[in-house]
Amino acid sequence: MPFTGLFDSGLPLVIAHRGASGDAPENTMAAFELAVDQGADVVELDVHLTLDGHPIVFHDDLLDRTTNAKGLVRGKTLAQIQELDAGGWFGRRYLGEHIPTLDEVVQWAAGKVALAIEVKNVPHRYSGIEASVSGVLERTGTILENEVFSFDHLSVQRFKFREPRLLTGVCYRGDVIDHKALAIAAHATVLHPGLFDIRSEAIRDIHAAGLVVFPWTVNTAQDIDVMALLGVDGITTNYPALARRIVGN
Repeated sequence: MPFTGLFDSGLPLVIAHRGASGDAPENTMAAFELAVDQGADVVELDVHLTLDGHPIVFHDDLLDRTTNAKGLVRGKTLAQIQELDAGGWFGRRYLGEHIPTLDEVVQWAAGKVALAIEVKNVPHRYSGIEASVSGVLERTGTILENEVFSFDHLSVQRFKFREPRLLTGVCYRGDVIDHKALAIAAHATVLHPGLFDIRSEAIRDIHAAGLVVFPWTVNTAQDIDVMALLGVDGITTNYPALARRIVGN
């Protein structure tokens, strides 16, 4: 199903932030599989490039927080990245979880769940990351099934110019004067504001412009309920099972 077909239900999409990252190590296959089991409509993930130019699924610029290694992601080759443990920090049961490649996750998700792919191009910039990520989606025939978004709005624009069929989004913080203008300037359709940076008036303006809004990161029952009542189009959360229960009611 194309990503845009998910909006037909009229309910906010449940978007699993780095997978079911409240219950499993973020950005690992374990977290992604659990997110599907918990009823997520979309799995959100992050992408960096390795030293030798391969797109991998990882959040931080540094390896230190969630692996058994230290240093910049961009300073390691794919072979070196694949040797690391990305699950033991979360709990012994996840020892041996690896850092997946984007290609691995896209192939796993095809026909199963949509992906929201955040391109990590700030503050460290990756030359050619748009071609690398788009190339994976093109090779796997999944351009229409997934979204690409970023804090780097110029990168988002480059993605859209490269592949006009691709659903793109802008990520940002701050209660800006004109939310929809950020998306329009980048030729994007989806806005990803911080949870506390979006108001009901802004949501109305966004919808009037034919755009959609996915606030992040919405982790408490109260905040999930508020966002659903405000009429957002997707709820990005570390706890997709909780969000699914609330949205379903």
